[in-house]
Amino acid sequence: MKHKNITLITLALGIGTLFSACSDYLDSDKYFEDRLTIEKVFSSRVRSQQWLAYAYSFLKDENADVVGKERETNSFTFADDMYYGDRDVNYDSKEANELSYNTFMQGEYDENNFNDGWTMCYRGIYQASVFIANIYRNNEMTEKERLDFKGQARFVRAYFYWLLLRRYGPVPIMPDEGVDYTKSYEQIATPRSSYEEVANYISREMVQAAKEIQYTKRDGENIARPTKGACLATRALALTYAASPLANGNSDAYAKQLVDDKGRALLNADYKEEKWARAAAACKDVMQLGVYDLYHASFSTTDAAGDPATIVPAATGCSFAQSGWPTGWKDIDPFKSYRVIFNGDVAPEDNPELIFSRIDQNATRINHSMKSFARHSMPRDFGGWNTHGLTQKMVDAYYMNDGTDCPGKDSELNGGNGAARLKGFTTARDYRRGKYKPLAANVSLQYANREPRFYASVGYNGSVWEYLGDPESTHHNRQTFYYRGSGNGYNNSQFYLRTGISVKKYVNPTDVPDREDYRNIKDRAEPAIRYADILLLYAEALNELDGTYNIPSWDEATTYNIRRDITEIQKGIHPIRIRGGVPDYSTDVYANKDLLRAKIKRERMIEFMGESKRYFDLRRWKDAPRELNQRIYGCNVMMDANHPAEFQQIIPINNLRTTFSDKMYFWPIRHSELKHNSRLTQNPGWTYND
Repeated sequence: MKHKNITLITLALGIGTLFSACSDYLDSDKYFEDRLTIEKVFSSRVRSQQWLAYAYSFLKDENADVVGKERETNSFTFADDMYYGDRDVNYDSKEANELSYNTFMQGEYDENNFNDGWTMCYRGIYQASVFIANIYRNNEMTEKERLDFKGQARFVRAYFYWLLLRRYGPVPIMPDEGVDYTKSYEQIATPRSSYEEVANYISREMVQAAKEIQYTKRDGENIARPTKGACLATRALALTYAASPLANGNSDAYAKQLVDDKGRALLNADYKEEKWARAAAACKDVMQLGVYDLYHASFSTTDAAGDPATIVPAATGCSFAQSGWPTGWKDIDPFKSYRVIFNGDVAPEDNPELIFSRIDQNATRINHSMKSFARHSMPRDFGGWNTHGLTQKMVDAYYMNDGTDCPGKDSELNGGNGAARLKGFTTARDYRRGKYKPLAANVSLQYANREPRFYASVGYNGSVWEYLGDPESTHHNRQTFYYRGSGNGYNNSQFYLRTGISVKKYVNPTDVPDREDYRNIKDRAEPAIRYADILLLYAEALNELDGTYNIPSWDEATTYNIRRDITEIQKGIHPIRIRGGVPDYSTDVYANKDLLRAKIKRERMIEFMGESKRYFDLRRWKDAPRELNQRIYGCNVMMDANHPAEFQQIIPINNLRTTFSDKMYFWPIRHSELKHNSRLTQNPGWTYND
């Protein structure tokens, strides 16, 4: 039975023209209240758009996929690959409003802190539900416009459930028509749905949204609005998570504790291989749209400021070296192809890889934006905060340029002494001869001859930061070292890299971090969903299959034959490896499900470093207990410039602490939510009472 409509509602209207451009919904936090009837709201084109804009507004801050800074927001961009900080207090603090790295990584947060994401998601769900139910009233829009806006609202609602599922696990699914708030809390109390039920709900809603949304591409004015591809990609993500070990065939002690108010298990104890087939088919739906491709930049023979000539991958005997894109790298620049996805050099509407993005959350919460990510990674020389860095585990994950492991990979992590690591440093003569491009002089050979994604992502000791936007040319192309006593190393300042390794992934060659308003840091899009993710998920899902399954496409126009087909798996892996400038896996790897699974996990770690994938991947794979209980390693930052070899000795970083316990699989639910909803159960390991 449907609940009663509430005729008198409070509509939050944006000041000014909130929806003149789609990105405005991320830039508008000031609202005034106007009590209007549903009929008046949805009979107006402007008010209808403002209503939807308000639903969109809950996708920012705590609900951003990639965050630039940790405080009072989510920190899921960071796992065992990256660490964050901003002065000592943000590395290790028990202060009420600080989610420090150590607090975050050791699960020392509690049920009532840093939990606005839950509230924001359900507020957005309610706002979108009212829009879906009432947009039919609007006669100032064409039927096509009404249908597209309805699809957008449906996408937003399902996306909120996707965010909730990742963070909190199984959550209550609210009635589509909304909740009758004239009833008591007891009457409207809603239990948690199972993980599978939530994933299937997201899947159904995203299919419907894809049918309603009229566009497969959006122009620059509307780039942050969802497309058919964004709907289908989110569906693929949800189905892949539901197929993964945490939610599929999980009967461990944690799973047995995660139940609803009637004691029903919310994680499937029975393993169903078909879930992987459904996930693979959902990925193929996105691929079959024919809209997306990995971004790739052209091969270049000339050096320009901030745009060096292409460094040809070393694996010249590899099949990828014999042809051009999409079957080879002969006519592309792997380094530039990867770098410009994240640094703002390519407009989001011109990037065929970007499936969904919020653009940049830079108006009201500048410290949490993608620009902030860049500034916190950049050296102190010209105003960077010099506090977001990489772990040695992440550095070691990157391949050499011939596709082999770096010498000494994970040696110390596994109890070794690092003896196999390369010793020595580049010389001025090496630099003049271009022997170890792109390394400058006096750089550890541990960083020589690495794959292109390494150089696009890692700010190693002695790397060059361009600062080309600085009007003073003498400031350009500054080589930066992190030795103790230097302006960027440990010198009793709070602004130093604990591992001596920085992040370059989101930094543009023209960025100059010298202003609090970040005016001199280039705008860039948040990579919420990239086509690369769909490709690797496709390969991952196919690899898990033993049987053969016939799965209909999203629009039921065709049926896919889904099985562990090597050629199909390579459709997901080859583009990533080619664009990355590294050779293919051996036939032995493809033939072995376990070996290929490990390779895909490593590929995801490299490809999506700093994109909020690793945190959730480790949990859905149930790898977190192993990976997150390891110590953090890095360079010996207590060494000064007179001891470069000692600086490069990899040691445990005692002021970066990490652990994992089962309660950290999902985030705790706030006590106030448990009080309001008597049928809501807490996640295992967390408490019910203040």
